[in-house]
Amino acid sequence: MFVGGFATFALLYGTQPMLPLFAVSFGISPARASLAVSAGTAALALALIPASVLADRIGRRPVMKAALAVAAVLSIGAALITDFNQLLVLRALLGAALAGLPAAAMAYLGEEIAPNAQGRAMGLYIAGNALGGMSGRVLAAVLTEWGSWRIALAVLGALGVVAATVFWQRLPPSRHFSPRAASLGRLARDARTLFADAGLPWLFLTAFLAMGAFVGLYNYLGFRLGDAPFGLGQSVIGAVFLLYVVGTWASAWAGALADRHGRRNVQWIMVSIMLAGLLLTLPDNLPVVITGVAVFTFGFFATHSLASGWVGRRAQERRALGAAIYLSCYYLGSSIIGSVSGVAWHDGRWAAVVAILGACTVATLLVALWLRRLAPIGSD
Repeated sequence: MFVGGFATFALLYGTQPMLPLFAVSFGISPARASLAVSAGTAALALALIPASVLADRIGRRPVMKAALAVAAVLSIGAALITDFNQLLVLRALLGAALAGLPAAAMAYLGEEIAPNAQGRAMGLYIAGNALGGMSGRVLAAVLTEWGSWRIALAVLGALGVVAATVFWQRLPPSRHFSPRAASLGRLARDARTLFADAGLPWLFLTAFLAMGAFVGLYNYLGFRLGDAPFGLGQSVIGAVFLLYVVGTWASAWAGALADRHGRRNVQWIMVSIMLAGLLLTLPDNLPVVITGVAVFTFGFFATHSLASGWVGRRAQERRALGAAIYLSCYYLGSSIIGSVSGVAWHDGRWAAVVAILGACTVATLLVALWLRRLAPIGSD
């Protein structure tokens, strides 16, 4: 599952450090260039619920395996495009294909892992996301500067093929999966039950706001660091994505901490760390900016690990649909806030971007504080 999470984020976000280059190469605005990321995340968000229904019907493993294999092939195909619109189409198809893995992953872990280890297991899966996001972005940045963005996309696709092969060979069989009949009526009833829960809608909102702020920061960080007063090159900017290793550690650590102290007592602290890191990116001082990005990354991955695990616990037997709705909100936040932030960059540069992302983070903090009062279900 670590490998699956790694490949998902490497393939989905590998285009992020290429955004400034796309803007120059295709003569487009930063906001339009950001669609190279947002097209994939939006398609993934829309495909998550159908993929979760399919995973409920035929099983978690076959859906996750097919998702990785198809996405790897599409990533290689993106290296052959001749205009930006073709790239957007292939990125959207890649996002839709990838939906099968996150749609089934949290349900698979919830079914196959003992309750007292689910926090650590979810943390390890999210750590794979973090490491994949970091590796894909850094590799893409270096290959883009030393070769071209076409080479970078082809290599990312090859990395996806390797990950898919390992995933197919090593993923343990489902021992506790029970098929559920897929019907619109049942889906609507399950959705109503989930949204009637006192906590789940707020956790879905957490996903939308936190992920939107996270992707918004990284989407336009490259534009800021390449601009005055920093003027950094592509490889150096790509090295900033090494900060994802902080997220790799944070998600696993936060999961273990939640197993001991409870998610409600830990999550608001992690969102506060996100906000502190965001504010540190405001000064025109490179060491301070990098520190701020590291702190923000730590807080985000910890927050996501806690919230996603909490959804699985509260959704119970509807955990597949709960996970799909959570992740739909997560990737819609990535697409919408991640692209809207480009308008802020155009109008007010980094201070305007931080204002929008700060508002999202403050709202996330208020939700986390409210969730502290939530009546628990079982041991959540």
